[in-house]
Amino acid sequence: MRHPVFLALCLGGAVALAGCQKSSESEVNRAMKSVNVIDESNLNDIMLTVGDPNEAVAYFRKTAAENPERIDLKRGLAKSYIRAKRPQEAASVWAEVVAHPEATNEDRVEFSDALIRSNEWKRAEAELHKVPPTYETFLRYRLEAMIADSNKDWKKADSFYEIAAGMTTTPAGVLNNWGYSKLTRGDFKGAEKLFSDALTYDPQLFTAKNNLVLSRGAQRNYSLPVVAMTQPERAQLLHTMALSAIKQGDVQIGKGLLREAIDTNPQYFEEAERALAALDANVTN
Repeated sequence: MRHPVFLALCLGGAVALAGCQKSSESEVNRAMKSVNVIDESNLNDIMLTVGDPNEAVAYFRKTAAENPERIDLKRGLAKSYIRAKRPQEAASVWAEVVAHPEATNEDRVEFSDALIRSNEWKRAEAELHKVPPTYETFLRYRLEAMIADSNKDWKKADSFYEIAAGMTTTPAGVLNNWGYSKLTRGDFKGAEKLFSDALTYDPQLFTAKNNLVLSRGAQRNYSLPVVAMTQPERAQLLHTMALSAIKQGDVQIGKGLLREAIDTNPQYFEEAERALAALDANVTN
């Protein structure tokens, strides 16, 4: 008489065991899926920062094609194209991103950046105009400053450069751009100050050093600024200063600076040698 009860208990135990097993498998699958998402997220971050840019492009292109609904992978592909110095392809992908229902203001600003890198200034300006003024970021203001520069709207450019410089702890690049803007306008003293300010934040920024020499040379100040420089950098800056002097008609000073550049450079300085030879040939003729 006890057999049916025992059988029912056994069957009940088997069903419970099977239920536990299924539940356990489901939990394992969920856990594995979470681990895979974490692993993929880490891999995406690596590809966007320290990975080889062209490898990153290949990775995100393949992964985005396999998951066309995922906007994050398209963002990764666009950013990878920028790192690989392929801005036109980046702009094409950003265009797809901003058309997505989940697109953000940040996406549109990044799209504008890619367009500027592709020399499509008017399209970049049009895209930035679609971003509400309440969206305030360093990149947005840096791009606004560059566009104002391209339109020769100096008052607006200065305002945007100043805002952008105040929104980052590493303003050397934007200060250098602002200084170059002043240099092109003929405000050499203003440019000199901005290049000097840029070098206080990044003493290794050679572009700012070279621009600083140009701004001093434009004022007929042919002494090198007191900034940190290597011997090859000193030679290159002397060469820049020499060309600035020659351009303004101070040929003898320029020749002296070229000779100093040749003597300073630890290796053969072909550009300076060629410039000096051309000057000597003109004098002879």
